[in-house]
Amino acid sequence: MFETLEALNPDPILGLMAAFRSDPRTQKIDLGVGVYRDEKGHTPILNCVREAERRLFEIEDTKTYIGPPGTPEFNAVVCTLMFGREHVVLKDKRVAGVQTPGGCGALRVAAELVKRARGDTTIWVSDPTWANHVPLLGSAGLAIKTYPYYDAARHGLAGDAMVEALNRVPSGDIVLLHGCCHNPSGVDLDIAHWRAVADVLADRGLVPFIDLAYQGLGDGLDADAGGVRIVAERCPEVLVASSYSKNFGLYRERVGALQIVSQTAQASAILASQLGSVVRSIYSMPPAHGAALVEIILQDEALNLAWIEELTVMRERINRLRDVLAARLSDAVAQDFSFIRRQRGMFSFLGITPAQVQQLKGECGIYMVDSSRINVAGLNDGNLDYFVDSCRRVLTH
Repeated sequence: MFETLEALNPDPILGLMAAFRSDPRTQKIDLGVGVYRDEKGHTPILNCVREAERRLFEIEDTKTYIGPPGTPEFNAVVCTLMFGREHVVLKDKRVAGVQTPGGCGALRVAAELVKRARGDTTIWVSDPTWANHVPLLGSAGLAIKTYPYYDAARHGLAGDAMVEALNRVPSGDIVLLHGCCHNPSGVDLDIAHWRAVADVLADRGLVPFIDLAYQGLGDGLDADAGGVRIVAERCPEVLVASSYSKNFGLYRERVGALQIVSQTAQASAILASQLGSVVRSIYSMPPAHGAALVEIILQDEALNLAWIEELTVMRERINRLRDVLAARLSDAVAQDFSFIRRQRGMFSFLGITPAQVQQLKGECGIYMVDSSRINVAGLNDGNLDYFVDSCRRVLTH
């Protein structure tokens, strides 16, 4: 049966991980893998997570299934986190949601639901977008097209081109938007852009699909959800895929959610039944452990405050690194890297060529993808001097 299959090239990020690990050099830097790292280069377990695990160990008395949607409590607390307590869609009971295996699971469940509802739908994604968006959504059988987003010459948002392109998208199609901390560019929509985009979506009858993978790592929990809240006020239907791998440091626990805003509470009840059916047909039941930790933390006032404090430390460290990196590179290379400090989240394009990326890897042991996307959180006081000096040598010769 399988003799016709051929070996595939490794995923670019996974291939970088393997190459980095096998590199025998002691002086090397991994800026490819998209996980948060602290000043020691470690991805820590948050203290609030440790305490939640201790409590869960004491109170958990079964390992039975939690059901395809996950627990109602989990879905309620993450809805509040993304929409805020007073949002009209929650008051009107217009949101149906399921817990998923990470944000990837949320994206795929959404794609399968869209395929079931209207199989000829096209999903429009930003150019560029997270590399895994296309296989996750396209493998469900949906057509994928792109709209302008990143202006490489200015290292910023191609806002006018984006709005102009969205005004030409056929009514009924889906537009995928990054809620905050755009991956891979780090370039986000500001509130004015969100309002302009929401107007276009509503006026043209387009369905927004927001990937909220990094809430709290850009400007703060409420600020990073600002786009979601604006769009949900303006548009009758909205899909939101969210991840708790990054902001809770629960990468290997695969905690995510899919929330869908409908026009009415009755429509939401129908969607809830359909979501449960889609989940049952893909992976049957979601894992429970990570979601239970998120649920405990968000429901306990003291733990919630502790989490916000730890998340603030992570966010402020990233933003401090952006400031330092922009200044140091601008001085060392005699080019303007100030765009790095204007971006948000862990990722940024350096704006260098694939040949220079390969030179940094081969000569200096500095690993990043060919697009020059770096994970800013991979830098620290121990390797920043080496990184800047390596960039100076490669970019000025």
